[in-house]
Amino acid sequence: MNKEDIEVLANIRYMKVTRVIEKNVQNHREEEHVITLTTKGIETSCDTFSLAEVLDISFRDFSQQLGLLYLHTTKGMYSYTVRINPQIFIKKFKEVKKRKKNGTNSL
Repeated sequence: MNKEDIEVLANIRYMKVTRVIEKNVQNHREEEHVITLTTKGIETSCDTFSLAEVLDISFRDFSQQLGLLYLHTTKGMYSYTVRINPQIFIKKFKEVKKRKKNGTNSL
C-alpha cells in the first residue's frame, strides 16, 4: 500500500513534559506533538499503531484545562496529556474501527 493511499481522518495535539536539570535547577519543558488518525492506524511522534493494534481510546479530565487521552493497545496502554476534549477524535476512531470490523472502507 502506498503512502498516497493513506488518508488523514483526524488530528489532536498533545503535550509531552520533560524535566531538565540545568545548573542544579529543575525545569519543566513542554513540547507539543500531534496524534494522527489515518485510515491505516494512529501515529504519534514516538509510536505507530495499526488499527488492529488499537483496542479502544478513552479520556479522563484531571483539571479544567487538561486531560489524559488513553490509547488501549495490544502493546499496552499509552497516555497523552491533551488540552482539549478529544471526543471528536474518539468518535472518528470508533467509526473507522466499526467500518473495518464490518468490512466496509468508505467514510
